[in-house]
Amino acid sequence: MGELIRTVVADDHYLVREGTRQLLEMSGEVRVVGAVGDADELLDAVRRLGPDVVITDIRMPGGEWRQGFEGIDAAHRIRSAHPEVGVVVLSQFADTLFAFELFKHGTEGFAYLLKDRVGDLDELLGAIRAVASGGSVIDPKVVEGLLARRDVRGQQEALTARERDVLREMAHGRSNSAIARALHLSISSVEKNVNAIFTKLGLENSGDVHRRVAAVLAYLGPDA
Repeated sequence: MGELIRTVVADDHYLVREGTRQLLEMSGEVRVVGAVGDADELLDAVRRLGPDVVITDIRMPGGEWRQGFEGIDAAHRIRSAHPEVGVVVLSQFADTLFAFELFKHGTEGFAYLLKDRVGDLDELLGAIRAVASGGSVIDPKVVEGLLARRDVRGQQEALTARERDVLREMAHGRSNSAIARALHLSISSVEKNVNAIFTKLGLENSGDVHRRVAAVLAYLGPDA
C-alpha cells in the first residue's frame, strides 16, 4: 500500500466532523491530520499541517467571509496559496450557483460533492484521490439535475443521448476505459463520443481531466 493521503476535515458540526474523520481513517487510505470547525481554523491548519487534501463544508462560521460561501472562499484561498493541496467541497445544495462559484477560476484540484457522499465511502475516496492528483470531480446528482433542466430548454447543438451518458460519466472524473466499463461500450466508441462532445462544445480535443470537467461546465452554462 502506498502512503496515506494526509487530509484536513472542516465542518462546524462536531459529530459530522468526527464521523467523517473516523470513516476516512477506517478506509486505510487516508490519515486525517486535522479536524477544524471554521474557515479561519481551516486556513491555519493547512499552513501548519501541509495536508494533501482538504475536505470542507460549503457553509461554516468564520471572520470576514462571504456568508454561505465560506467553504468555497476558503477553497480558493487554499489553492492560491498552496496549489499542491486538493480541495473537496461538500454541500447540501445541488445548485448551479455553488458549483460555478467553486470552478469559476479553473477546475484543477477541486471537487464539488453533495454532503450525502460522506456516507458513500467509494465516491468520497474517489474524489479525494482525484483532487490529490490535480483532478476534478462534480457530483453526478448535480450534473443529472442540471442536464435534465438543460434538456427541457432544448439548447442548440444539444448532445445526443449517448453523448450525455458519456458526459455524466466524465463528471465522475472517470477515464475513457472506466466509462467504457460503466456504459458497456468499447473504448473506441467512448473516444468517439468524447471527441464529439469536445467538438460540439468548441473545446480542444484533450484527454486532460480538467478539460473534461470544463466540458461539463461549458455544456451546463452558468445560467443552466
